[in-house]
Amino acid sequence: MKYFKFIIFILVLSSIISCGSDDDICESGEGTPRMKISFKKGSQISELDSIKIYADLGTGIVDLGWKLKVDSVFVPLRVDDSPFTDIYVRTTTQEDSTRVRINYTTKSIYVSPGCGVKRNYENVNSVLSTPNSLKSVEQGQNFIENEDKTNLFFNF
Repeated sequence: MKYFKFIIFILVLSSIISCGSDDDICESGEGTPRMKISFKKGSQISELDSIKIYADLGTGIVDLGWKLKVDSVFVPLRVDDSPFTDIYVRTTTQEDSTRVRINYTTKSIYVSPGCGVKRNYENVNSVLSTPNSLKSVEQGQNFIENEDKTNLFFNF
């Protein structure tokens, strides 16, 4: 009977240990990267008191919420086959949102069984329509492979 309990204990312990692997969860930043947007006033990178960003991700407009006292934000882009993502920006509750269309070409890359396929974005450029407090958009790095470099600068 002692040996039977010992064998059951070893089987349960080995099954618990073998359940998880590194391929189960994509945690190390290998997923589809978001676009980094920094803010400028004049020629200097500056911090904004508040900004609210919405993104049209193809399934509807997603509210990314108010960000307070920030100098940059990360915005997800569409992962379907659309060649653009529309984002909407406002700095106060009283103003109308400014639409910025982000154009790009996508490239799919296989990462692992756990992560699957990620999208990289190339030839990233933007078009500003109906400027309000957002005066202009300046191009940064024109491809998105990770979230390290700034891709767009919003000039206020």
